[in-house]
Amino acid sequence: MKRFGLVWWGRAYFAVQAAAGLLWWIAVFLSPAVREATLGGLNPTVIAVFDIPLFVIASAVAACGGRAAAKLATVWTGLVTVALAIHATVTTEAGWGVLAMAASTVCSVIALCIVWLGHVPTAWIINGPFAFRPAPKRPTAATHVVTTFAQLAVFWGLFLVVIPLAIVVLEQRWAVDLPLPPFTHPLGTVILVLASALGISSALTMSTRGDGTPLPSAMPNRLVIAGPYRWIRNPMALAGIAQGAAIGLIMGSWLVVTYAIAGSLLWNYAVRPLEEADLRERFGEEFQRYRETVRCWIPRLS
Repeated sequence: MKRFGLVWWGRAYFAVQAAAGLLWWIAVFLSPAVREATLGGLNPTVIAVFDIPLFVIASAVAACGGRAAAKLATVWTGLVTVALAIHATVTTEAGWGVLAMAASTVCSVIALCIVWLGHVPTAWIINGPFAFRPAPKRPTAATHVVTTFAQLAVFWGLFLVVIPLAIVVLEQRWAVDLPLPPFTHPLGTVILVLASALGISSALTMSTRGDGTPLPSAMPNRLVIAGPYRWIRNPMALAGIAQGAAIGLIMGSWLVVTYAIAGSLLWNYAVRPLEEADLRERFGEEFQRYRETVRCWIPRLS
């Protein structure tokens, strides 16, 4: 019954996508502003010849239960996204079309997994170097601290510097940047300082009390209920998400803020259940009591 309910949601998404695609094409032919924002100088008639059957009609057939049509619509959506992104990067046109198709691609992939598999296979996230493993025993806690801060340097450099800078460049190149209020820069600075302090404090607590690191490939050997972990179960995740949003505010980029929000959804619905299942298996009732006492996102006050 649960599988059937999920499949229904997947088919419902394709129905919405078919309706939205049809309305978009109507708007493209009726409104020069919509056509310019989403297609730029591309010939809408030529694109419609392919897109209406492969996107709109295929999505409608997928909504009626056609699994092959769901795959066809998803593959086509991904190809259009890539092609449109290249076009927008070269010409600075059709940026809003890229964003719309990118969102459709992500949602189509999720819906396709639900239609074909009955679930979204999130377990692939913890394969290879990201598989959950206890950290090797170290002679001193200082070794774990050094390892933890080396990890932070790499991850913060990638997710808080390199990727946001790339997003800002594309945001400006695709002409989809929007003005943010002037107070967002100082607000972002305050949030970044507070979130970074929370992240560093959590990392220190994890590496000194847990005999391990925050990374899945070198997880702590002891359940940590100290420092920020007394008040909230995932302070480092909260800190990272807040840092990403703060960077977006400082840069004046709504897309970077969206990137941080998308990261929070991915972590909460894909990574967190897997991590908590691993903790439950390794620490048993101790973790279960902790989970029932301390909330994931909202700090407890006592």
